[in-house]
Amino acid sequence: MSDRGGRIEVKPADDRKHFRDFIQLPYRIYDGDPNWVAPLIRDVKTAFNKKKHPFHTHSEVQPFVAYRDGHAVGRIAAINNRNHVAYHEEPVGFFGYFECVNDPEVAAALFDRTAEWLRERGLETMRGPASFSLNETAGLLTLGFDRPPTVMMPYNPEYYVDLVTGAGFEEVKSLIGYHLSHSDAPEKLVKLETKLEKRLGVRTRTIDMDDFEGELERLRDLYNKAWEKNWGFVPMTDAEIDFMAHELKPLVKRIPTQVIFAERDDGETIGFTLFLMDANQALIHAKGRLFPFGLAKILKYLPKMNYCRVLTLGLVPEARGQGIDNLLIMALFRHGGAAGTIGGEFSWILEDNVAMRKPLERIGSVISKRYLLYDRPI
Repeated sequence: MSDRGGRIEVKPADDRKHFRDFIQLPYRIYDGDPNWVAPLIRDVKTAFNKKKHPFHTHSEVQPFVAYRDGHAVGRIAAINNRNHVAYHEEPVGFFGYFECVNDPEVAAALFDRTAEWLRERGLETMRGPASFSLNETAGLLTLGFDRPPTVMMPYNPEYYVDLVTGAGFEEVKSLIGYHLSHSDAPEKLVKLETKLEKRLGVRTRTIDMDDFEGELERLRDLYNKAWEKNWGFVPMTDAEIDFMAHELKPLVKRIPTQVIFAERDDGETIGFTLFLMDANQALIHAKGRLFPFGLAKILKYLPKMNYCRVLTLGLVPEARGQGIDNLLIMALFRHGGAAGTIGGEFSWILEDNVAMRKPLERIGSVISKRYLLYDRPI
């Protein structure tokens, strides 16, 4: 899709009209694409609502829309993640929510305006895409355009890669997704499970929904400990974890076995994994709108979900390298199979995280998706 031939204007999407164009533009970009899953419009509005989304309590976000001859042809969000700057001690800003017609001039105008906004705040590098941070949706899809994205994962046209690299960005980190085409645990892993439990004094259990607040506190502590050394990681604030828990609670409540803890015999919690039945299998039918018919379509297809995404699998540093990850993987097979999965996706994983990739490859997972993050000096 191209809209070349007129003057390009990039305007802040601060009023009702421009923000409506910001939200509606993807419907034009992805018109006819059977693999696009429209995000719920309600969720996009919430993300940019300074009173509702906790990211805005510590950082800044500015959405922009590009117009040519009065028609919206691109959008982007400039993101000053102050917590990232402070935690990593690097003057990096981000771009996210990028959507654009197949026109390098429009893309360049969006990136230049974002760079200007970030530069005004003392930042020296623009990184993305990330909406709003690596704790949420991140990466530009570069491999795996043949199927829809799983829940909470990005999707974009193939030509976006050329738009980004053509605007002077260079790859800074590769993220990958693994596909597993079955839900049967390898026999070797089944035999190993009991031996590992006895030798390590570790067991797995699923979340106790009757103690949801207590379990949330354990997850909060585990998440920040298990991922603190990961590239790009920024600790989530209490408010951000509470917000995400609130968003995911309906899905988890439906199948509580999607949250699995690893703990020692003395009750010390040392790791967890979270998988979600792929709600995108239902959301793809709603076209981003709950009403008048979207909600009915979602409810119709939710029981038919048969694929899942494993979002996280992590251990506190002192519990690594002992085989405990195998116990969590075995629990994933058991509970995922019981939930009706016929396969799943492990995503995302840093491509250079060999320690995490090896156990996934041992159980037969294969790389099916790749996402890139890019940097550009500003």
